Amino acid sequence: MKKLIFLVILALLSISVSISFNSCNKDKDVAETPDPDPDPDPDPDPDPPAYEITTEVFKTTREAEAFVNGAYGPLQTLSSSFSFLLESHTESTISFEGAETAGGPAASRLETDPANSYVNKHFNAFYNSIGVTNSTIEKLDSSKVTAKLPQAAKDLVRGRALFVRGLDYLYLVQLYGEVPLRLSTRPPVPTYRTSIDSIYEHIIKDLEEAEALLPEYDVIRSNPSKGAANALLARAYLTWGHKPLSRAQVDAIKNADSDPAHSVDNAKLEKAVEYANKVIASDQYQLETDFNQNFGVARENRSVEHVYTIHHDGDGLGDAQGNHQTHCPFTARFNLWTDNHIGPADVTLLDRFEAGDNRKLFSILDVLYNSEESNTKYEYKFPVTSPRYGKFIHRSNYLATPAESPGRERAPGSAAAQPNNINRIELRYAEVLLYKAEALFYLNRAGEALPIINQLRQRAFGSNSHNLTTLTEAALHREWDLELTFEQKHWQNLVRWKKLIATVKTVDQFEYFKSDYATADAVKTKAKSIDGSLQDEDINAAFFAKVYKHLHAKFDNIKGKHYRFPIPTTSGINQGVGPQNPGY
Repeated sequence: MKKLIFLVILALLSISVSISFNSCNKDKDVAETPDPDPDPDPDPDPDPPAYEITTEVFKTTREAEAFVNGAYGPLQTLSSSFSFLLESHTESTISFEGAETAGGPAASRLETDPANSYVNKHFNAFYNSIGVTNSTIEKLDSSKVTAKLPQAAKDLVRGRALFVRGLDYLYLVQLYGEVPLRLSTRPPVPTYRTSIDSIYEHIIKDLEEAEALLPEYDVIRSNPSKGAANALLARAYLTWGHKPLSRAQVDAIKNADSDPAHSVDNAKLEKAVEYANKVIASDQYQLETDFNQNFGVARENRSVEHVYTIHHDGDGLGDAQGNHQTHCPFTARFNLWTDNHIGPADVTLLDRFEAGDNRKLFSILDVLYNSEESNTKYEYKFPVTSPRYGKFIHRSNYLATPAESPGRERAPGSAAAQPNNINRIELRYAEVLLYKAEALFYLNRAGEALPIINQLRQRAFGSNSHNLTTLTEAALHREWDLELTFEQKHWQNLVRWKKLIATVKTVDQFEYFKSDYATADAVKTKAKSIDGSLQDEDINAAFFAKVYKHLHAKFDNIKGKHYRFPIPTTSGINQGVGPQNPGY
């Protein structure tokens, strides 16, 4: 397993070298033209001349690699936080982490504002990471480094820095739209916002340069490789190819109850196909025969499907923050009466999976056996609780299941059995196949996309019995949903396809949206109508009344402004960035 040398120190260092916007409080329009202030060019030349830096330079290869590893630290803090910001902003997920006024529940109700803790956390983490990458590149460009490091070491470190910076900006532009583009630690520090096309151009440039410098493959999947860079390039071109909304376009729909028109840029979609093909042609990755073998600590750096992951050692073990994906969807484990921090929004989500689809077993579950209680059976059902997302529940043995219910997995029940040292899967091969299939479909080449989708379905069902004969847009989108359930990609997909509002509005078809769940008394009445033997104490009425509240809030609150998140204004590097996103 990769050692993150000095990561705690470097995570702290990232704050000192990151971008600080506190020195400027001017609000400017989104920068489509040069900044009118008499400062140096706010959009630096992509290839600035080499210059001397005064900070200490790298003395050894080990030191250089340790320094660039500091760029991963801020990303580690987001591994579970992505779910609260992104998954909760869709129809499928609700969050009850903390009080109803806390960041997670607010996101779940689509009541995010510039002070939301998750909005702030993501924005700051990405720019802290960018600060480390910029400092790394500047140190490498110093003439003082030339004689100290072999060229191969400098290329590797530069490639990693460029890769992470490209990843950071790809998230920033999707979540916040136009953002300040900072490619140097040198002043002046821009607070004006750069056009979306300019940001994507720099993302592509960084990732293409990274691809040329990185190794073909790395068995440690948290080390960027050519395969990872090509996969990210495919993602970037696919997202850019769906013509992201500009600030002006979002402003025009900020209060709208319907989605904007959707169109694509064919040239960019062709590039998405090109880069996906490079990953496929490398022969370094393939689909797991068993879909469920993608998940769990035991699969880290072993799964043939993992292309790039975010490494985690766990809380207090040289990790900026453990990956709480193992904890948050299964917070109370087998205490059915306690709210999870995050989970499925409705029981009907189980029905999205066809009978025989093996992806359902880990994606969303309503039965689990506790191996520490002689395989006691627990049911996550009304009137006590709701289903659970299952991909990150730690399992002691999921193949050897009780005979009464073959195909159900066992899971241990102690707190220690929910490890937060599980790596976050940023990219897996199935997603690359979906990039290619989607690009082909929107290029009006559905016939070429169809066998790719069927490749995933054949893995899911264990045979070709459920292969599609034609590929529709709805079927393509559904395959994304089924393959990547709760893998923190759903919101980006809906935004890309311009169907965020319509999809969130489907909560009105959910079971728990019905007036039967509006109050605790209504829930009790509903439960007793199903089973007359139930007593009040058998019914978790308050829980379902809260679910009802969140679903109705989603339905009532979803607007065009939710095609991006607000620019945070409460702390850190975000101060002074303007103008605010429309509707906030």
